Amino acid sequence: MNDTTFHAGEIVMQQRAGVREHMAGIGDRVIRDHMPDQHRELFRKLPTLVVGSVDAQRRPWASMLVGQPGFVHDLDAYRLRVDAQPFDGDRLAEHLALGASLGLLGLEPQTRRRNRMNGRVTSLDERGFVVMVEQSFGNCPQYIQARTPTWVADDAARTPQRVVQGGADLGDELVSIVRMADTFFIASAAPAGSGRSAGADVSHRGGRPGFVRVDDSKQGSVLTVPDFRGNFFFNTLGNIVANPQAGLLFVDYERGDVLQIGGRAVVIEGGHEVRQFEGAQRLIRIVVERSVLLRGAMPLRWSAAQPAVQLAATGVWPQVAAAVD
Repeated sequence: MNDTTFHAGEIVMQQRAGVREHMAGIGDRVIRDHMPDQHRELFRKLPTLVVGSVDAQRRPWASMLVGQPGFVHDLDAYRLRVDAQPFDGDRLAEHLALGASLGLLGLEPQTRRRNRMNGRVTSLDERGFVVMVEQSFGNCPQYIQARTPTWVADDAARTPQRVVQGGADLGDELVSIVRMADTFFIASAAPAGSGRSAGADVSHRGGRPGFVRVDDSKQGSVLTVPDFRGNFFFNTLGNIVANPQAGLLFVDYERGDVLQIGGRAVVIEGGHEVRQFEGAQRLIRIVVERSVLLRGAMPLRWSAAQPAVQLAATGVWPQVAAAVD
């Protein structure tokens, strides 16, 4: 195995899960330095692209870009062009710069296809940017809620976008968005010096509404998500071990609102709380430090979700399930 396939945090998680030897044998075969044809084809079809980035304090943010299919397209197997700009108020606009590390997730929810590409910005202009591949790999369709997007027919009929800045206490409205969600996206970042694995990453989590728990604390709101068996890459969890910060993105698929949350993150393994969840192997806990609500940002609406067949686990709160890298 190339020593830069997985960084120290990912290796720690693989060792704890007892899969290190297995993953050492397949890492280079499944994590590529280029996009295979089927990945390039998927990106061209998408009206949305999920982006993970980091700010000057190395804090991750998760964002979503939107455009007509083809706004994301490959220039070749090593470069992806994105012709879109962030929504007003999205911190991604502050992070886009030459050399910036980005994690990209192309997800087609109606077919449950998803591909990941992590890389660095090599050019910028008024239309968008180009990312050079550092890591490209696929993810299985488990835990994805199938839903079909449609464009808002009359752009003038959309709710005008409004940016609502928040802090550690989410408040009733934002808590309701989180508790009703069956999907969110989580950005994380490996520290500099982690080889090909360094930089931003973003991944998907899905479950039945209520699978993200929200509690109050003296520090503010606290989110807890059960984490279940996945592909054992441990990209997200390994990043959190190495850099205990995370950025979450929730989309209101009926209203077009976008909620970004960031905070300190920790992986919880073992103990009574984890055992309350049938099949859960660990928890992710995020102490909220920042939030941004982009009201009316999305020009898309989605059909009702068709739950993934894997959403069968139960735990402390009803009908809980989630995904793990």
